[in-house]
Amino acid sequence: MKKPAFRKKSGAGPEEAFEPAAVEPAGAGEPARAAVELPGRSAGTTTRSLLAAAVVLAAVLGIAETRPPAGPAKADAGGAPSTAQVERTAAVCPQPFQGLTGSTTLTAYTPPGTGSATGGAGWLSDQSAPATPPTAAPSAPASAPPNGSPAAAPSGSSTAAPSGSATPGPDKNAAPADAKLTLTKPGTPATGPATNGDGAPGTGAVATGALAPGFTVTQTTVVTEQRGLGLSGLTCTPENTSFWFAGASTAGDRVDYLSLVNPESSAAVVDIQLYGDKGLIENDAANGITVAPGSSQSVLLSTLSKGAVTDLAVHVVVRSGRVGAALHAADGSKGADWVPASADPAPTQVLPGLPADTAAARLVVWAPTDDDADLKIQLSGKNGWFTPAGNESIHVKAGMVAAVDLGKVTRDEVAGLRLSPSDDKHAVPVVAGLRIDRTGGNGKSDAAWLTGSNPVGARATVADNRAGASTLFLTSTGDAATVKVTASAGSGGGTPATKEVQLPAGGTVAVPAPEPAGLNGVFALTVETESGGPVVAARMLSVPNKDVPMFTVQALRDDHSTVQVPQAAQDPGVVLR
Repeated sequence: MKKPAFRKKSGAGPEEAFEPAAVEPAGAGEPARAAVELPGRSAGTTTRSLLAAAVVLAAVLGIAETRPPAGPAKADAGGAPSTAQVERTAAVCPQPFQGLTGSTTLTAYTPPGTGSATGGAGWLSDQSAPATPPTAAPSAPASAPPNGSPAAAPSGSSTAAPSGSATPGPDKNAAPADAKLTLTKPGTPATGPATNGDGAPGTGAVATGALAPGFTVTQTTVVTEQRGLGLSGLTCTPENTSFWFAGASTAGDRVDYLSLVNPESSAAVVDIQLYGDKGLIENDAANGITVAPGSSQSVLLSTLSKGAVTDLAVHVVVRSGRVGAALHAADGSKGADWVPASADPAPTQVLPGLPADTAAARLVVWAPTDDDADLKIQLSGKNGWFTPAGNESIHVKAGMVAAVDLGKVTRDEVAGLRLSPSDDKHAVPVVAGLRIDRTGGNGKSDAAWLTGSNPVGARATVADNRAGASTLFLTSTGDAATVKVTASAGSGGGTPATKEVQLPAGGTVAVPAPEPAGLNGVFALTVETESGGPVVAARMLSVPNKDVPMFTVQALRDDHSTVQVPQAAQDPGVVLR
């Protein structure tokens, strides 16, 4: 199997601008008067030295006093942090193919914002070398300069470089000239083909300025050959130091591989931990894997599992650096998709997105090495939570994986699945994944994998939705809730549409995606929680192909478009420490 490698992108490392520390004026005080006579020096000389030091210290304090930070934030009485929009968002998409034939589409989108940020750009590139953040605030430029052009010169300065001077560098807040896909404005998705072929690289995605808050990228692949036949989709994720996947396998016709992408400027060292029904699978080859900067590696799980293992949990641990990680599963002609990274281990896991026509479902759960887990299995139906007959609970031994076939568990109704402690006093954090299969009238099938997910929070978005092909599954995990669903303009034109959805307490609702009027191209869906309890959500994209009911399901997660900024107080003592 070929292992695609990224071309390392040249450029300076990340730079950050800092404001001077804020200080309070120093109070008047009486200086200490100590006479210290040094050997070989007169008392007068010593006194003059002390006076000189006092003058220097006074000058430092005077400078700190006369040069306060620009526009300091006014702290409220409680010193509460303020909210600010993010200024840069990055994500990594894995290599789309490993010896398979098909086509891959990349779609980028940023929802319209309410902040004051302007300028910036969004782009996708085959090169995964780190993009350098701007050296100035993204709000400074009125608009991004053309791709590949230098930054605009300051007002009143000459744009021509003097003879022999250094050539101005490119605007780090604009898309590079070799970008595969660029996003020009919030509210309208951009879409295009990814590089295809067995050696296709992964993709780095970056958005700055006004395009950063809520920036999301979706990768969708259609495999048309019998081996690995199916629709594979995922929302590209930021690089991180830990990833959990539940539901992998090396048994039967399964061909599962892990994609590791290092978008940073230094090498990353990665350990891959595999857990089966007998615990951790020891293999020295899974430890200390070096991923060069700006490159990617694919690791076939069967080379690490030491034989066929039906159900696996995979933990990617990054010892140094940061990587993007994604796990792809292919089950011959039975279906293929990406196994999404799970939410962090927690005593309760909610998995949204079970379609009504689920033909088979297999639940895979991992428990930590220090305690067993006893869990209740519940489904969220149209009227609230209930326990499926015959599948009331699951016991998971410490450090091991347990699995159970749930069959046609949805009974022709959409649902979400919840795992929670059988005894609230014995809460053990777990990781969970669920394989679901859909079968067509001709017996052909496709598969998708669900995983433990967090609530959508204030706002969550998924890109690459197509006319008549997208369905939202919304589950209220607690109290009744109201959400707003917005369909963006199409990538080629159309008018956005909005729909309000009411959810009963603990209930699940399937909503055919609202579509923009005059739709041309693909569109994005944004879900916002308006009132009530927390809501988890998933989007199913169904694109039948060659009599196969191809589909893929992606959970929607809070886009974290804002951050909390702590208040800062002035402190003159900083110059003395």
